[in-house]
Amino acid sequence: MSTRTSDPAPARALAATARAIALAAVVLAAMPATARPLFGRKLPPEDYTASRPAHPVVAVAATGAIFQADQGYAALYEGWRAKKVGDPLTIVLVERTSASKSAGSKLDSTGGFSITPPSVGPLSFDPNIAKASGGRNFNGGGSADQTNALSGELSVTVAEVYPNGTMLVQGQKRVTLNRGDEFVAIKGVVRSADVDINNRVPSTRVADARISYTGKGDVARASRQGWLSRFFQVVSPF
Repeated sequence: MSTRTSDPAPARALAATARAIALAAVVLAAMPATARPLFGRKLPPEDYTASRPAHPVVAVAATGAIFQADQGYAALYEGWRAKKVGDPLTIVLVERTSASKSAGSKLDSTGGFSITPPSVGPLSFDPNIAKASGGRNFNGGGSADQTNALSGELSVTVAEVYPNGTMLVQGQKRVTLNRGDEFVAIKGVVRSADVDINNRVPSTRVADARISYTGKGDVARASRQGWLSRFFQVVSPF
C-alpha cells in the first residue's frame, strides 16, 4: 500500500499571496480618502472652479439716459480687457520644454608581477608559480531625453485682484468623449499689462502657473497600473 503526499510549497505560496492582498486591503481602507500618496493621488486637489463677480449685479431702474454704468461699462482707454473678479480672459497655451542629459565614464587598469628564478642550484623552481597579474576595467554610460509640448486655448476667470495690479486667474475645460473625459486646467498670476487688446495672454506670461492635463475613463484606467501592483512596487526592496 502506498501513500501519496502533496507538495506544500504551492499551498504556502497561495497563503502568502492571500495574506499580502489582505494586508494591502487593510492599509488602503485604513488610510483617509484625502491622504493616499502611496497610490499616486494628489493631495490636496487644486481649485480650478470659475470665479463669480465679487458683487452681484443688481437691476437698476431705467432713468431714460443713454449712459448706463451697470450695463457692462468700459472706458475707452481700457477696452474690454479683464480687470475685475469674475471677468473672463483667454490663456493661449504655448508650452514647450526640452531637456537632454548624458554621462559616461571609463576606467581601465592592468598590472603584473613575475620573478625569474635561477635555472640551476638549490634555489631553482618553476617560474610559472612566481607570476601574478591582475586587471580592472569599468565602462558605464547613461543618457536621458525628454520633450513636452502643449498648445491650445483655455478661457479662465479672474479669481482675485491684487493691489499691484496683478490678477489670480483660474479655470478648466472639460471635454466629454465617448470613452471618457479630458480635463485641461490652469491657475496662475497674470499682469494686467500682459493682456492684449483681444483679452488674451500667452501661458508663458503666467507666473506660478499650474497647468494640468488629465483624463478619466476607460482609456485612462487602461494606461494605469492596478492598486495591488502599485502597492507591491512601493513595498518591494528590489
